[in-house]
Amino acid sequence: PVEKTSGDSVVAGTLNKTGSIVFVATRVGKDTALARIIGMVKQAQNSKPPIGRMADVISSYFVPVIMIIAVISALAWLNFGPDPALAFALVSATTVLIIACPCALGLATPMSVMVGVGKAAEAGVLIRNGESLQTASQITAMVLDKTGTITEGAPKVTDIRVVAGESEASVLGLAASLESGSEHPLAAAIVESARERNLQVGSVSRFNAVVGQGVEGELDGRHLLFGNEKLMAERQVDLGEFREQAQQLAAEAKTPMYLAVDQRLAAVIAVADPIKEDSVAAIKRLQQRGVRVIMLTGDNRATAEAIAHKVGIKEFVAEVKPEDKADKITALQAAGETVGMTGDGINDAPALAQANVGFAIGTGTDVAIESADITLMRGSLHGLADAIAVSRATLRNIKQNLFGAFIYNVVGVTFATGMLYPFFHVLLNPVVAGAAMAFSSVTVVTNANRLRLFKAQQH
Repeated sequence: PVEKTSGDSVVAGTLNKTGSIVFVATRVGKDTALARIIGMVKQAQNSKPPIGRMADVISSYFVPVIMIIAVISALAWLNFGPDPALAFALVSATTVLIIACPCALGLATPMSVMVGVGKAAEAGVLIRNGESLQTASQITAMVLDKTGTITEGAPKVTDIRVVAGESEASVLGLAASLESGSEHPLAAAIVESARERNLQVGSVSRFNAVVGQGVEGELDGRHLLFGNEKLMAERQVDLGEFREQAQQLAAEAKTPMYLAVDQRLAAVIAVADPIKEDSVAAIKRLQQRGVRVIMLTGDNRATAEAIAHKVGIKEFVAEVKPEDKADKITALQAAGETVGMTGDGINDAPALAQANVGFAIGTGTDVAIESADITLMRGSLHGLADAIAVSRATLRNIKQNLFGAFIYNVVGVTFATGMLYPFFHVLLNPVVAGAAMAFSSVTVVTNANRLRLFKAQQH
């Protein structure tokens, strides 16, 4: 069960276990989350991974090759076989045509894909198509956006350090006035903190967002700057002893931001985004599967390093601008990695589209979900390990089916032609051939259904 309170979103198709609720339908019919889930599962189950298309190519040559083998077998018996040669030729050709089974090859992939996608959906993982299913099994590097992916995506103000002559309330009010025009998650934390203290938020003029650095504007004739150390350095604001305090805050996995009024430093405000309680265990599962995990964040290096250390990530890239995320993915691909990218925001969409497989957090924006190949409906990073585990199990099952179908046809057709007759003086009975043909299809279907026994690791 998932607890819901006033203001939370609820999904169509879920059950309210106790009490009663009043809700507003924001989406109906085909636009509901449930309808989208059903649509994505159907689409994936009807699609084929690249390995399935290879099987289709083989199947397209299968019937002509079997016809040729049957004719050659009949001619060989007519010319070289014992009497009655015609009877031996007819039995041999008929048996070849009966025992050859393109059905097994045709069923090998779609049956496994159908069951595998269904198992993934049970684990809260929605796979868009068969190609994503196959590629997910080959991922060697997983790139994780920090905010909303590793962390809760709901940052809170934790510290306010002010210069002499300023008060916490006054600097927080100024920062909130400035950030009220920004859509960044950290801005929302500043504004929310001011509202909790019942502080007045003013109307800022000449507002400007400096990408990757902060914001600026004017309020009551004063010029305000609020952002990171880079912004302060560019505008030549002296940080003095507050630089060291900010470094200490960053070492505690907090994001320090400076407020300057008329080019003079007024305060340092720190914001922290709580790490999801299952992020550490989920990242460990990925690493145990041999996946290289890399964190991307716009935070300064000290904060990024502290968070990476907490969750067990050895590689991270700090101070990344939103437009540069896709370039980081491209660089990894150029180094030979098969890259998965996980994010939840609009600014993650280009990187999700660039990655070999894009994973969207289901609680994130619609743009991110539409750009992704796989959606994690439960919002947990455990879904990444589950998706990779299911995809690897499904691909392994497909290969088993294809191998079994191929070996069956090679061995079966060899017996049917009578090539072993000179050694054992036994010719395969057409009735037995028919039973073997049916059994081969049943075997493929049964093996595919073994995937239903697959269980994602408990977490």
